[in-house]
Amino acid sequence: MRNPPKDGGLQAHGGPMFPRGTALLATPLLNKGTAFSETEREVLGLRGLLPPRVFSLQEQAKRVMGNFRRKSDPLEKYIFLSALQNRNETLFYKIVEEHIEETVPIIYTPTVGQACLEYGANFAQPRGLFISIRDRGHIAEVMSNWPHTDVRMIVVTDGERILGLGDLGALGMGIPVGKLSLYTACAGVHPYYCLPITLDVGTDNLSLHDDEFYIGLKQKRVRGAEYDDFIAEFVAAVKAHYPKALLQWEDFGNTNAFRLLGEYQDKLASFNDDIQGTAAVALAGVIASLRITGARLRDQKLLFLGAGEASTGIASLFVTAACAEGLSVAEARSRCWFVDSNGLLVRNRPGKLPHHKEPFAHDHPYLPTLSEALEAVRPTALIGASGVPRTFTREIIARMGELNERPVIFALSNPTSKAECTAEDAYTGTGGRAIFASGSPFPPVTLNGRTHVPGQGNNVYIFPGVGLGVLAAESRQVTDSMFLTAARTLASLVSAEDIAVGRLYPAFNKIRSVSLTIATAVAEEAYATGLAQRERPANVEADIAARMFVPHYRDLV
Repeated sequence: MRNPPKDGGLQAHGGPMFPRGTALLATPLLNKGTAFSETEREVLGLRGLLPPRVFSLQEQAKRVMGNFRRKSDPLEKYIFLSALQNRNETLFYKIVEEHIEETVPIIYTPTVGQACLEYGANFAQPRGLFISIRDRGHIAEVMSNWPHTDVRMIVVTDGERILGLGDLGALGMGIPVGKLSLYTACAGVHPYYCLPITLDVGTDNLSLHDDEFYIGLKQKRVRGAEYDDFIAEFVAAVKAHYPKALLQWEDFGNTNAFRLLGEYQDKLASFNDDIQGTAAVALAGVIASLRITGARLRDQKLLFLGAGEASTGIASLFVTAACAEGLSVAEARSRCWFVDSNGLLVRNRPGKLPHHKEPFAHDHPYLPTLSEALEAVRPTALIGASGVPRTFTREIIARMGELNERPVIFALSNPTSKAECTAEDAYTGTGGRAIFASGSPFPPVTLNGRTHVPGQGNNVYIFPGVGLGVLAAESRQVTDSMFLTAARTLASLVSAEDIAVGRLYPAFNKIRSVSLTIATAVAEEAYATGLAQRERPANVEADIAARMFVPHYRDLV
């Protein structure tokens, strides 16, 4: 990964170094708004197009934050920041980086869920590429319309399983846009390298077919061979146009997510954040919880509510980690139990099990409910990734507290409205003994004079650092062992102060340094395993740090 061209990759062949006048003001990577100097205004044809006073970046940021904070509705804040990003990316990332705890819940979870639901009604300016099934046979041509020629980071969705909200079709574009914003804000991946893509193959959400503002194809989802051929053509176009790109599969339905990951994981640098990123951040939380319980990882027994991409991904990575502690694969899998919409996952349950569930189906009498499974399994950790809110009832939480001195309870479903329980539910239901983490943020809870600070087990702790490390080493693949390395590294960064207040993840305002440490560990693994296509620098961490994007204005003349 090198620094992008000084002109942001926007220099036309044989043309001027930069766009001029209104064209320059309409180029988000180069636009500085009122911060253009007197000389720049004169040379670049901006005189008269801007008010006469020149402002600094810091002065602009102060004005933006004042306007941002005057908006009380999170969705209005999201729209405000999106407009800023489409106008002036440097200023956007300046305020996100300096106010990361305040802005990330707006540009991503939990607000991004509502933003996706209303993406069509609020659509103002396109960002990224929309590639539809109607573009079959011409995907490479569509991809060539993107103005940047050296894309390194692609996040792609087909919109079938957006957070816990289900099939949103083309409205899911808010997710790739948001994830790439986090790559830049949290790990310093230059926005020039980033490309969000939505693959529109239709939607089975019939309410969108009747929505007058829906921006996608109003047809049922394409599936089967036609879908697979479409994806194959898309991947071929990515490899041809952007051979050094890392491809992140995002929010695909269970039917396709595991299949696509298995098909393409070894063919290009790619991963599925819903499966592997979620697994790593959850496993990091479990590892960190051992510092509170004093137990060993190999002795944990996990009960999952939900058996989709997130839950089975967590279990698979747990198995890898437990095997490293001496368990066999069979023994490690026996520590993982699942309750899905059809009850306890057991081998003799009627109906054919999906491929990703088969390894975790145990020989045990069938039980229809979570409460019955809880009694039978007696887990040390209860992990929710079901997308069904408030399913960790008062009785379930209380029973976890009876079974364990320090019960581990993770409510990982996003957005907040889909969480299996709240932080307050977990703490009050166990007399403050719960070790709690969630997918969306919850405020601290004070109980019996003690303040508990819930950790947010959000994938943002994992995927930006993993992606940065892969790009820095130019790794040919993204391996499962890289995610195990990322999980262990993240857990090691939880401080004694974090543990003292019950938080299983580092303070979010440290996310840039967390991402750098994870990136370094991942890059080192790529070098050690021979996957890196770039020669190892003398100091990997210093090399990566020097390449991280810092939002400041550059002189254009």
